[in-house]
Amino acid sequence: MKTLQASRLERLGADILAGAGCSRAEADRVAGYLVGANLAGHDSHGVARLPRYVQMLGSGVMVADQVVDVVVDTPVLAVVDGKFGFGQTVAEQAVAVGVGKCRDAGLAAVGVRNAGHLGRIADWAELAAREGFVSIHFVNAAGSVLVAPFGSVDRRFSTAPYCVGVPVAGREPVMLDFATSVVAEGKVFVASQGGKPVPEDALIGPDGTPGNDPHLLYGDYESTGRRDVRNGSGAIRSFGDHKGSGLALMCEVLGGALSGNGCTAPDRRFANGMLSIYIDPARLDPDDMFPAEVKRYLAFVKSARPAAEGQEILLPGEPEKRMREERLANGIPLSDETWSLLGECARSVGVNAG
Repeated sequence: MKTLQASRLERLGADILAGAGCSRAEADRVAGYLVGANLAGHDSHGVARLPRYVQMLGSGVMVADQVVDVVVDTPVLAVVDGKFGFGQTVAEQAVAVGVGKCRDAGLAAVGVRNAGHLGRIADWAELAAREGFVSIHFVNAAGSVLVAPFGSVDRRFSTAPYCVGVPVAGREPVMLDFATSVVAEGKVFVASQGGKPVPEDALIGPDGTPGNDPHLLYGDYESTGRRDVRNGSGAIRSFGDHKGSGLALMCEVLGGALSGNGCTAPDRRFANGMLSIYIDPARLDPDDMFPAEVKRYLAFVKSARPAAEGQEILLPGEPEKRMREERLANGIPLSDETWSLLGECARSVGVNAG
């Protein structure tokens, strides 16, 4: 295990992306969000993604420095075509569109199509929360068929993330952000590199037996070799039985079909789609009940007695906040395999990882 300070890891990530062909501004932006995911404890969406990003950039699956096209534009609705740009670049532009419309009208819906990997979806809800807006996000990934519906062993869904962000006066926003699968694919990827194992029943084999061996998803691979989900015979399981499976379906339909991105299918180019809804509480709540009531209710929830001695009732977003503080102070841990892959990626674009 290797531990690096966030600032060093961010510089390395930006150097790699710049070496791969991104402008310095985009390289800094993307690296910042990736390291932010590591800081939040979501290593699946952190710098372990860099080799994939470089590969996707080199193969043309993602395109550097894209300026989005707004193909539908009304006072409260927009559809943003990311033209396969980096998700962190596309999403910033899309959120700006949604926030602007919400500020004017009190409500907005923005569909995003043809975006590269959007990263940690809570990043986009956090941008809206800074403006005082509630936001809801349904996400899919065309071309990324990874997850079996409840009761099946066959892949039919992407990991189909769902996210809600709620601003809270005087404190961090409440952030609910999760894949509708038991784990995000990136967590299986991290586990395959010697990182934290996924839960024992996170995956399912072709015979219906649950498991957690990354080989179920990737097939055979070398320790520092490429992981290819097309080689695996198993699938990731939907979380929450029929409930998670149903929510995944809705993320595919809303984030995929309604946005114009398309629902996931094996023969499609990888692209994230997202349907985002933005609400200004001040416009919906003229009596100004919302801020005080949210704070009251959060305190009521936190006061619930824990089921086991020594446990604490945590709100969505609190584990990430605490992890960020701990990793900013003590550094970000990377498995030896992840660090080795980062080094190989850096060398491939003429960067010394140090």
